[in-house]
Amino acid sequence: MYRYFCKIEYNGTDYCGWQIQPNGISIQETLNKYFSTILRESIELTGAGRTDAGVHAKGMIAHFDVSNIIPDKNKFIVNINNFLPPTISINDILLVNNDAHARFSALTRRYEYHIISKKSPFFINTAYKFTKSLDIDIMNEACRELMNYSDFTSFSKVHTDVKTFICDVKEAFWINNNDEIIFTIEANRFLRNMVRAIVGTMLDVGTKKITIPQFKKIIESRNRCNAGHSVPACGLYFINATYPEDIFI
Repeated sequence: MYRYFCKIEYNGTDYCGWQIQPNGISIQETLNKYFSTILRESIELTGAGRTDAGVHAKGMIAHFDVSNIIPDKNKFIVNINNFLPPTISINDILLVNNDAHARFSALTRRYEYHIISKKSPFFINTAYKFTKSLDIDIMNEACRELMNYSDFTSFSKVHTDVKTFICDVKEAFWINNNDEIIFTIEANRFLRNMVRAIVGTMLDVGTKKITIPQFKKIIESRNRCNAGHSVPACGLYFINATYPEDIFI
């Protein structure tokens, strides 16, 4: 068997999330179906993350195993993209070691959250409209405080099956980008709903609803009830994952 990593873009609006679900069509199910058709054997893809319903990706990484090596990867990418629905595209495939794992071998994962301040037909279901004035400088101050902590229980969905709420946040910052305000965060791992809960709490900081000391106390409380609301899924994007160089062939 040969193992490949593939880089995937998708608009998650019409899907129930990455992972196969009994109550809707998922990204994973759709990819399994079309990869199996093209490669003429049963193919199952495993992703670097499990994005929720309505969440998008610009660089989701997934691995799959196939009996024969793919002789022309560019031809394969063209063929699979011709079959896939317009909301999903494959940007690259890379041959990796057989023990490389899209989820467990990842060193870091990176997300963005996109906000617009006014109505725009070009951002329907791809950004969160938030019309209140935001102080980006103080929100970036909150980002710097965020990286002083490792326990993010306050930003995790309750009743999850994780064994630890410890995450190593490598980077976090806000920028103004023309009509968008974009939050970027990179960490070794993320808890369920973590990014959306952090963004919701930082919007409280940016609108002066809470102060930086109060933001710190929310993190230290390790209580989800003390943090802000979870912002809508439409603004969240899985950007990429990084891996050790020696897993690639």
